[in-house]
Amino acid sequence: MELLLALCLFVFSTAVTPGPNNILLMSSGVNFGFRRSLPLISGICIGFPSMVLAVGLGLSEVFQRLPLMHTTIKTLGIAYLLYMAYRLAASSSRIETRKRSKPLGFFQAAAFQWVNPKAWVMAIGAMGAFTRMNEALTPQVLTISAVFFCIGVPTALLWLGLGVSLKRLLDKPHRQQRFNLAMAALLVLSIIPIILPD
Repeated sequence: MELLLALCLFVFSTAVTPGPNNILLMSSGVNFGFRRSLPLISGICIGFPSMVLAVGLGLSEVFQRLPLMHTTIKTLGIAYLLYMAYRLAASSSRIETRKRSKPLGFFQAAAFQWVNPKAWVMAIGAMGAFTRMNEALTPQVLTISAVFFCIGVPTALLWLGLGVSLKRLLDKPHRQQRFNLAMAALLVLSIIPIILPD
């Protein structure tokens, strides 16, 4: 029971803090509203626990044997975050342009988890810290994945809701453009811990 409580605290603290997923959710809430962001939030909330399952059930072993694969995924993740930052910074805040644009879809958001560096840190960290070698691994991995889902959904809704509520404050095009630039800068800043040497 103590291990489960510690896991819940770990998951909450990592899920609620700013990171690429939460920045994308807040930005989507501001730019597209709640309903149009549902595929994005669904992709994140289902995609990440699925990734945790895969990592826990053997993918981390693959990375230990093929470190180049891990480096490749990390590099792709950084490149994709830079691309997302560019899209945010370059997006127009004019209403007619926003109607034509759309947020990430379900499959895009789910696939993004596989190149999201914070997601990898969270998944591998949880597996390393909250599994016991003297117990069956599969039930532990299922529990960890379920906790990520149960806590991830409300924290993702919190960030999306924050974005939706900010939409009212950002009703002027220049305010929304500044917000988008700030979110782009935060995405770029989230890359710094990833590229710093261990």
